[in-house]
Parts: sequence; structure tokens; C-alpha cells
Amino acid sequence: MRFQRAGNFIVKATSSFLFIGYLPLVPGTFGSLAGVGLFYALRGVTAVNYFLFILGIVALGLVTSGRMESLLNKKDPRCVVIDEVAGMLLALSFMPHDFKIIFLGFLVFRILDTLKPYPAIRLQNMHGAVGIMGDDLVAGIYTNLVLQVILKLTR
Repeated sequence: MRFQRAGNFIVKATSSFLFIGYLPLVPGTFGSLAGVGLFYALRGVTAVNYFLFILGIVALGLVTSGRMESLLNKKDPRCVVIDEVAGMLLALSFMPHDFKIIFLGFLVFRILDTLKPYPAIRLQNMHGAVGIMGDDLVAGIYTNLVLQVILKLTR
């Protein structure tokens, strides 16, 4: 029983990204901001290490978010924000550490995460970890593409 409680605590801490998802009001926005913070914290790491880190976050999200859905008996619980963290890290991949680009990336990501363009909406409708993580990963990829185009056009 004690191990189960400890396991549940780890699932809650990880899926809520160290309990950021339990902040009142807009937990997804706070999760996205945590992703921006990680982007800054990872400044200077190689591209390979950056992607290994993203893969680790995605793997943790896939392992814990579906379990959290089961624990709370609720589809895509608001407190699960590891998906926003992973999506934001994807959105900022290959971006310069320029405030304007990062701010724009944050805004575009939040808009796309809300609007859920295809195939994000189909993924969102799935149950479990894929439903929780998938739409944010798609929003992160789309955001990155938008930012890449903006950077190309403004150079």
C-alpha cells in the first residue's frame, strides 16, 4: 500500500510537472511557461542533448499522463501539464534565445493548443496518454514551423 501511494505521488508530481498543474486558473499556460523556462535552462546544450531531453519529457508524459487520467477518473485532467511542457520545448526547438521569438512562440503555441488544428483535434479525442500528449506535440510542431517561416522571412 505504501509503495502504491508513493507511486501515485510520483505520477502526480511528474504529470503536473512538479505540481505546476495544480496552480489555480490557467494551468496549461503555467505549464507552457515552465517549458519556456526549461528552454532557457537548456541554453548552450547540444542539439542532440536537447532532443534527448525532449524525448525524456515525452516519455515521462506518456507514462504518467494516462495513469493520472485513470487515478482521477477524468479525461485529460487540467492538472496534467507535462504535455504543455513537451509541446513548448518542441515549439522552441532550433530557435534563437531572442525574447521576441520566444514570446511569439509562446503565443502561437497557446493559440494552436486552444484551436487544435488537424490532426490535433483527433488526437485530443483519444483516451489515455496519446490523447493527452498528442495534441500538444502537434501544436508544438506547428508552432515551430510557423516560427521557422517567420525567421526565414525576416532575415
